[in-house]
Amino acid sequence: MLDAAHAPIGLTTLVDQVNDAAQRGAVLRVRGHGSKDFLGDASRGEVLDTRAWQGIEQYEPSELVIKARAGTSLAEIEAVLMERGQYLAFEPPRWAFQPDAQGVGPTIGGVVASGFSGPGRVSRGAVRDHVLGAGVLNGRGEVLRFGGSVMKNVAGFDLSRLMAGSMGTLGVILDVTLKVMPQPVATATIRIDMAETEALVQVNQWAAQPLPLDASAWWDDLLVLRLRGARAAVESAVQRLCLERQGELIAQPSADPFWQGLRDHSDEFFQRAREAVSQSGQNGVTLWRVSVPPTAAPLGLPGEQLTEWFGAQRWVCTSAPATVVFEAAARAGGHAQPFVFHQVQPLVHEAALSPVLRQLHQRVQLSFDPHGVFNTGRLHANATVS
Repeated sequence: MLDAAHAPIGLTTLVDQVNDAAQRGAVLRVRGHGSKDFLGDASRGEVLDTRAWQGIEQYEPSELVIKARAGTSLAEIEAVLMERGQYLAFEPPRWAFQPDAQGVGPTIGGVVASGFSGPGRVSRGAVRDHVLGAGVLNGRGEVLRFGGSVMKNVAGFDLSRLMAGSMGTLGVILDVTLKVMPQPVATATIRIDMAETEALVQVNQWAAQPLPLDASAWWDDLLVLRLRGARAAVESAVQRLCLERQGELIAQPSADPFWQGLRDHSDEFFQRAREAVSQSGQNGVTLWRVSVPPTAAPLGLPGEQLTEWFGAQRWVCTSAPATVVFEAAARAGGHAQPFVFHQVQPLVHEAALSPVLRQLHQRVQLSFDPHGVFNTGRLHANATVS
């Protein structure tokens, strides 16, 4: 633990801002470049800006590890990794459709805090699976260190991964140490005409077989698969799937933009969904992100749907009432989150957490932030610390 008296100059500013907020009973909203402002209720709290706290502190290509301060842009980190033939395997979205993200994009602190992963999450793990360590400024003004700097040295309480998806409600992520991976040797994309029910069954059957399946996407009776791995394995899988299921190999110049669009939520499906939401107005259309078991049956909701992660993540653009969507997700054994919506709509479903889980969340938040400095309610509406 590092106190304010021994903190670097830039860090001292952040510590002082937290201590001042605690004394005044104010709430702080952690913000980098603002690419996540559309997620949840970002309007409450005074802004604590992390952009000045930036820079790559350590990069060990041979150890497959990189450490960067929270304000470092994702673009800078990916450029450095690309020079050594490496990348962030969880494929965090860049969300260039956000006005403030143009030309800059998200910070690495926001990447971890939001917890969003791209198409390859189902095969290579989520954000938290790649977090090895983190520095955190809690609500007491204390700088805490969790995890390690290389994969073999990670020990103790694995609280660094707790930051993934916390949306700044536990404290300020100061720096993160991430596991990186070499770029894949071979990649191929095929598409197969297939109805939703059949696609859900088939893709999970293939996932249980020795096939280099890396990502999937289903939309409008078309299943798209990305294969990655050793060249011989990819070529063999392409030959088999094209022969057995009349699959069509997609040229890389066409396939790459599709997967990038899916990663960044800028593909045609998401463009149309955002247009539908903006045109519908109050109590109209919402784009929902629904997380369910991969083998769950079709949700049966009206509107358009795009399914990825072998069926585990389902994007639904619908005018159905929120209660209907929540109930459908619960029946399937999962939960739903509004992703693009009209701002006057309720942001969070209070029943998303059971009483036991809600109590655990509150205890964790109380431990990190006893004064409620970061209690913006962004994860759970009307959240309280008691």
